Amino acid sequence: MADSQITVIANAELVDPAARRQGRGSLLLRDGAIADIARGAEPAAPEGARRIDAAGLVVAPGLVDLRAFLGEPGAEFRETLGTGSQAAAAGGVTTVVCRPDTDPPIDDPAIIDFIKRRARDKAIVNVLPCAALTKGLHGKEITEFGLLLEAGAVAFGDGAKALRNPQIMRRALIYARDFDALIMNHVEDPDLRGAGVMAEGEFASRKGLPGIPREAETVMLERDLRLARATGGRYHAAMISCADSVELIRRAKADGLRVTCGASINSLTLNENDVGDYRTFCKVSPPLRDEPERLALVEALAEGVIDVVVSDHDPQDVETKRQPFAEAADGALGIETLLSASLRLVQAGQIALPDLLAALSTKPAGLLGLRCGRLAAGAPADLMLLDLEAPYVVDKRKLKSRAKNSPFDEARLEGIVRATYVGGRVVYENAAG
Repeated sequence: MADSQITVIANAELVDPAARRQGRGSLLLRDGAIADIARGAEPAAPEGARRIDAAGLVVAPGLVDLRAFLGEPGAEFRETLGTGSQAAAAGGVTTVVCRPDTDPPIDDPAIIDFIKRRARDKAIVNVLPCAALTKGLHGKEITEFGLLLEAGAVAFGDGAKALRNPQIMRRALIYARDFDALIMNHVEDPDLRGAGVMAEGEFASRKGLPGIPREAETVMLERDLRLARATGGRYHAAMISCADSVELIRRAKADGLRVTCGASINSLTLNENDVGDYRTFCKVSPPLRDEPERLALVEALAEGVIDVVVSDHDPQDVETKRQPFAEAADGALGIETLLSASLRLVQAGQIALPDLLAALSTKPAGLLGLRCGRLAAGAPADLMLLDLEAPYVVDKRKLKSRAKNSPFDEARLEGIVRATYVGGRVVYENAAG
């Protein structure tokens, strides 16, 4: 997607989350990369260069979303690479890691090749495939990591399915260690979850709904951390949602294990009360928990115990959501509102903007070995121009995703992406009105 046009983005508030640095300055873009950075000034540019006055805007690296369901192949009625990438660009996301639990699943190099070709033709942001951890997502036999990595896989997991067999997880971590590959597991024990549909506790009881105990998450997480300790493999808990999980990750990191974790924007900014009168748009996995649990996650994010924030973009069609709460499918939109919802934490004074953007760009890029996620000479010109304090009301009818089940529908948010660049080329614009 490189653009040979030379562009100067001038008078911006530059936020480099990699260096935790923020201040006025300008960027020079050339051949799809950042060619020069001028702090407090404007870089010299050849005659004829395109100049963009970004006064009043924040310029930062585009976001890297480690967890999004993009529909193809097999679920185009929920999302496509085209619509999903448009939603991503509107939210300042320039790189998306797509989940492997498609139909057929991403467990073969041919499927990765299909996604890469479709993304090249239809997507306007970078799309990277997470390959299936086990063949057919059945949890019985690990996939061919070497062939899948060679084809373009960036990590391994079974999407919304947890790998319940500890022996298979142990073998996967050993096998992945030889390739320095990243294993990402959805930490929710299906047997402990049982028939639960929301977080176990007083709220679920008052609603007359079966609860999901915290132990469904923590038991599987502790098992995985012990296996990571035994094998030395790289392990990433895709999403944690409670204080007990935070403590497990904190101890594992203190012990020097090669472990990281993520949290969903839903778990960081919403709680079980948002379910209200059985709002199925707020039925997600892991479930929304009580306010003390949410605040524990926010504190862990600010400390750096939680490494990345993900959208957990999981669009569902009307038929699966317009059901009684207990029967509705898990999942909600997230990629287009990921940034503006995250900014609630900055506005509340709970985390600094560079630290938040690090969890949304620099750290996920680092986990995958990508060069994006930073403002530095030579880095890819994958950028966003953000009107930080611009308010708006989320209108599901205006969202670019094919589905419309957003838990933030009608919410008042601040932070509008005015432009998104991928490889130095503008892929999205939203002029101030």
